[in-house]
Amino acid sequence: MSFELSSDHELFRSVVREFAEAEVAPQVAKWDADHHFPAELVPKLGALGLFGLVVPERFGGSVPDAVDGQPSISEAGHFTSLCIAIEELGRVDQSVGITLSAGVGLGINPILSYGSDELKERWLPDLVAGRTLAAFGLTEPEAGSDAGATRTRAELVDGNWVINGAKAFITNSGSSITSCVTVTARTGTVNGKPEISAILVPSGTPGFIVQPAYNKLGWHASDTHGLTFDDCAVPAANLVGERGRGFKQFLAILDDGRIAISALAVGLAQACLEQSLSYAKQRTTFGKPIGSRQAIAFALSDLAVSVEAARLLTYKAAALKDAGRPVSQVKQAAAMAKLYSTEAAVSATRTATQVFGGNGFMEEFPVARFYRDAKILEIGEGTSEVQRMVLARGLGLDLES
Repeated sequence: MSFELSSDHELFRSVVREFAEAEVAPQVAKWDADHHFPAELVPKLGALGLFGLVVPERFGGSVPDAVDGQPSISEAGHFTSLCIAIEELGRVDQSVGITLSAGVGLGINPILSYGSDELKERWLPDLVAGRTLAAFGLTEPEAGSDAGATRTRAELVDGNWVINGAKAFITNSGSSITSCVTVTARTGTVNGKPEISAILVPSGTPGFIVQPAYNKLGWHASDTHGLTFDDCAVPAANLVGERGRGFKQFLAILDDGRIAISALAVGLAQACLEQSLSYAKQRTTFGKPIGSRQAIAFALSDLAVSVEAARLLTYKAAALKDAGRPVSQVKQAAAMAKLYSTEAAVSATRTATQVFGGNGFMEEFPVARFYRDAKILEIGEGTSEVQRMVLARGLGLDLES
């Protein structure tokens, strides 16, 4: 059993790190201060191949096409490569990291995994190339972790789905290059329970209203909006997957997304460790570097352990996904990775700001930005409490809803 990434993966890491240091690092402080979403960066991410890491070659991606109707096995570790890219971008800036993570996991993945051939051919090439972005509209003002409480409705009228409702906190949904959003909606009732389906809505469709961008605590350079649907009509062929299967589809999508968010958290924790170590070696008190003080040295030792543990959990989950292991096994690994890594990242930012002292409270130092960015990691793609619920049920515990 290997605990190391392949040489190809490590080479890929160096390529993404070089890109992040050259294209993101010099601009990120300004993007963050101005709450600017860098749409101009997205085609560069596409040109590097990052949006196509888990997409078949016929749509412009990196995964070999199916042979004789059989899907290709990801022996090259394509999902692991995506996690590496997210980690390395997140090490420099979390907003850019989540743009890639959501662009692939929530934008491309629903279409790729469940869309018709027509939908794939229409939307995927531009998304893979980074010419456009897509989003996934799941969360609502009154339905977050309890996604079964979805209130958005879609009625089939004269060959069109007519959608009414609202979505909240949707990443990549209102940028200048957003092309479409896949939304979950009630399309009927089966055995007294809501039938939830997924429907693709192109940007600019009449009745599809993008609300003003949120004024967020962190992720200032990430595009996040509320969405409103007012008699928004799209063709019946825009159904993504089978009618009534939307609930199960988004659960599977979230499993992948949780591993990706775990990688994003690892990037943040790694950055905190690196910057704290550098500062601890340079900053002196009473004639000695603060890193020679036991309080600081032990805190950074603990931080190094948590970063390593988070990374191992993350890449184990990614490896299971790449190996095509059973869904239940991947689900548990994803929940473990997401739970541990995101909480470790939040702790890492506390340690880093403490090491930096007063400077850690100043926006000119990146650790202040990381401190603001970290909290959402414990919330998005399923809160820490949801991860514990998933794990408890996986352990066979009869947990209350």
